Amino acid sequence: MHPIFLKPKFRVMNNYELMVIFTPVLSEEEYKAAQKKYTDLVTEAGGQIVHSNPWGLKSLAYPIQKKTTGIYWVLEYTAPSSFNEPFKVQLLRDEQVLRHMVTKLDKYAVVYNDRKKNGINYKNEKAEVE
Repeated sequence: MHPIFLKPKFRVMNNYELMVIFTPVLSEEEYKAAQKKYTDLVTEAGGQIVHSNPWGLKSLAYPIQKKTTGIYWVLEYTAPSSFNEPFKVQLLRDEQVLRHMVTKLDKYAVVYNDRKKNGINYKNEKAEVE
């Protein structure tokens, strides 16, 4: 195999969004520690945190592990694609996590999220994507 394929000089960073539902029995300190744990995993792998949005305690649509509420957290980040599988394994092993979902964002979703965070009315204007 050609050496250029073995050690790439650059890694392609993709945009992702993680939604996690934590168990509702967490204290505020445990919730913050869990958020820090996962943001640290992203940054240690060479990724970058774009936006962290803690939604707080919400009712679940159906019971999960006999719980009817959960603490929601949405994290938008960039990371190499090879990072996601080990990241999902960590989420599955964590007993504090009831459910999680990682979504790869395309360029339109990135622009949409950015405009939404900045309070720009995105319904009446066409998004300009580079």
